[in-house]
This record gives sequence, structure tokens and C-alpha cells, in this order.
Amino acid sequence: MKALLLAGGLGTRIREETEFRPKPMVEVGGRPILWHIMKHLSSYGIKDFIIATGYKSNMIKEYFLNYEPLGNDFTISLGDRESLQIHGEHDESDWTVTVAFTGDSTETGGRVLKASQYLDPDEDFFLTYGDGLANVNIDALKARHRESGKLATLTTIQPTSRFGVLDLDANGEVMSFQEKPRLEGWINIGFMILKPQTLNYFTENCILETGPLSTLARENNLSSYKHSGFWQPMDTLRESKILNDLWDSGARPWLGR
Repeated sequence: MKALLLAGGLGTRIREETEFRPKPMVEVGGRPILWHIMKHLSSYGIKDFIIATGYKSNMIKEYFLNYEPLGNDFTISLGDRESLQIHGEHDESDWTVTVAFTGDSTETGGRVLKASQYLDPDEDFFLTYGDGLANVNIDALKARHRESGKLATLTTIQPTSRFGVLDLDANGEVMSFQEKPRLEGWINIGFMILKPQTLNYFTENCILETGPLSTLARENNLSSYKHSGFWQPMDTLRESKILNDLWDSGARPWLGR
């Protein structure tokens, strides 16, 4: 199964970082958050990646073009670039990465459609955003997708409130207090599997959520996999710090299985 990663947005809510780099290249523990997502997927055997880029696309291209020499010792004859010899190996040597520029201002659904030329036309594909980390069980997600028989399956979670919640009586007295409880509703955190037929629901510049996913839901062709583990988006500097603090602590719940 190939994985298509959306990595082209402006990331305006974390402008302090994205003024200089695309959001998926903001670092956690010295590595782009994009790398962490790919590392998690590769632990489940997904190692063929298509990265749909846009804003500051060249930074993503340069990162993967230079991945081998920057990550290893090398020898090169300065008069012959073809003589480059890489010394040593790394755990990502079996990854295949296609970087597809899909336009500076293209909407999410349009990026999927433009990058779909690199997908296998007869194979389901994995799709996610390039700005959040989770320890989603990809094998269980695949099983849920097969069992549902739907055209697409997305991963959902009950988010935790950022604030403590109070239960008050008629006089304003506090009856109970819950510190950052789980909210009742469910939200889409990405980590989706789609059948190739879903590409018929995409248009050149549609928004993934309000276009194809909404249509699939109305047609009863969209299922969900309920995730109860770790998930942390990275939309703000505060959230970036949360992820980096986890990395520094050694917790790193999104890596491995």
C-alpha cells in the first residue's frame, strides 16, 4: 500500500516556524514532523511514499535529495559528481519517496487528485496530513477498512478538552470538577485508507473534508476506525513544544508499534 501525505499548506497558525519552512518540515527532536509520520507508517510495512507539496516545496525536495549524503559519511571526486560513494546504512534505506509538487495554493482534495498519478490504480491507498503524530494501529485500521466494505475509512478520536470542566448547581456552586476530560464528539485525525474508486469524487481544487469525504458520508460509503491512543496535532508553537518535550523525555509514543 502506498501512502500519500499532504504537505502543501501554509501553516498560518504556526507562522513563527512556517515563515521559513513548510509546516511538515517543522522539527520534532531534530527531524521534520513529516519524517516521524513516515517512520510510524514504515513500522507497519508502508514504505512507499508520495508527498504532495506546495508552499516552499523545494525545501522538501532538497531534504530527500540530500538525505543519503547528509545522513552518512561519503566520498566524492569534486570534478565528478557521479563518483559519490555513500558509506554506511540507515533504517530508511528501503523507503521509496516521490515528491510531487501540486501547486502553491491548491486545496487538499485537489492535491490528492494531482498526486494520484503516482498511485497504483488497482490498489487501496493510505492518506494523511503532514502535521500531526499518533500511534494509530495501522493493521487494525486496515482490518476495519476491509470489514466495513466502504470506499473509505478514516481514523477518529474523542479529543481531550484543553480546560477543566465544572458541573454547577442552580446557585453556581461547584458540584464536580473534571480536569481536561474527553469530549463527547468524535473528530477526524486523518490516517485514512481509500479505495482507488474514491478518486472519482475529487475535483481539481476541492477541499478533502467538505468535498469527497462529505459526499462519501452522505452516500453511506465512509466508515471510521476509533482510536483511543496518542494523538497530537501541531498547529501552534505550544503544540510543537508538547511534541518536542515528549521527544526530549524519551516517551515518543508515535514511533514504533
